Amino acid sequence: MDTHISCLFPEILAMIFSYLDVRDKGRVAQVCAAWRDASYHKSVWRGVEAKLHLRRANPSLFPSLQARGIRRVQILSLRRSLSYVIQGMPNIESLNLSGCYNLTDNGLGHAFVQEIPSLRVLNLSLCKQITDSSLGRIAQYLKNLEVLELGGCSNITNTGLLLVAWGLHRLKSLNLRSCRHVSDVGIGHLAGMTRSAAEGCLNLEYLTLQDCQKLTDLSLKHISKGLAKLKVLNLSFCGGISDAGMIHLSHMASLWSLNLRSCDNISDTGIMHLAMGTLRLSGLDVSFCDKIGDQSLAYVAQGLYQLKSLSLCSCHISDDGINRMVRQMHELRTLNIGQCVRITDKGLELIADHLTQLTGIDLYGCTKITKRGLERITQLPCLKVLNLGLWQMTESEKVR
Repeated sequence: MDTHISCLFPEILAMIFSYLDVRDKGRVAQVCAAWRDASYHKSVWRGVEAKLHLRRANPSLFPSLQARGIRRVQILSLRRSLSYVIQGMPNIESLNLSGCYNLTDNGLGHAFVQEIPSLRVLNLSLCKQITDSSLGRIAQYLKNLEVLELGGCSNITNTGLLLVAWGLHRLKSLNLRSCRHVSDVGIGHLAGMTRSAAEGCLNLEYLTLQDCQKLTDLSLKHISKGLAKLKVLNLSFCGGISDAGMIHLSHMASLWSLNLRSCDNISDTGIMHLAMGTLRLSGLDVSFCDKIGDQSLAYVAQGLYQLKSLSLCSCHISDDGINRMVRQMHELRTLNIGQCVRITDKGLELIADHLTQLTGIDLYGCTKITKRGLERITQLPCLKVLNLGLWQMTESEKVR
């Protein structure tokens, strides 16, 4: 068989084997149990995802996939024109091209030559040859797109974001991880805050800006003014944002998850700004922000007490900070304090006494805790996940 298909579901094999006659089905059934089950599979296909190696694939395969209700396709490797997929599946809803390193603007341009109103999800993560030219094509022909993944597309610039802001008004999720050329201007385009004619992507709910090193607090100002529907914002590893930028975010009513992991210029003052606003955050991650200390936990207790998930890994917090926080955090379900080396059994006892709804806790690298503290933690009635990596028992504890 010339078609190379790798699949997660037996239905994919069943589709292929459905073209065989009884004798050939008997032959493939002898290969292994999975092939045997697939060769006699009789279920109706709806919404199954096909994963394809586009090498010697027969173009006639794609209408067959379409006819069987398959609307989501992932291309694992690209050796021939992408246009075969698009032409053969006019009602495609999701196209995943992540990691197709040889995909170029030219190849994508040949595939997108007319509007594809059904396509809602496009993943171009790590397609490193893609440039702003492709974003222009996407903005022109994929106007119903709701999810666009561009993580690792390092050739994307502010011009590309202007094109996105011009054409993709229904976009709800955008990933720009490690797009190193994106700056405040590009975020302004997305938020409709520049003097360009672009309306902006004002329906965005999920925005990932991880490791976009050119961003400053001005980007946060644009976001707070233009992206009022934003729910999840990932700013991890953005070294250019500071405490002052938190003032802009502190009144975003729809925001429920904020990731500030490894933002080196965020300190207790930034957490104070967040806590003094009108946020109703459910999740906050300030792990590896080495300027975060016990005072931040006091601010969290005062103004961010509705948090369900809090990550403080490698922050300079102690038992005193835990003591100042736990009595107000009745909604907290997940607490990550791995590598907080000042936490002792006293801190664990405070957590066990007051955070009774915890379902998960990370104590990785907390080297000052002992078996006594762990015994208290394991008595939490809802606890399901406990991470103890790098924890060392003393010789006497091993004997006991």
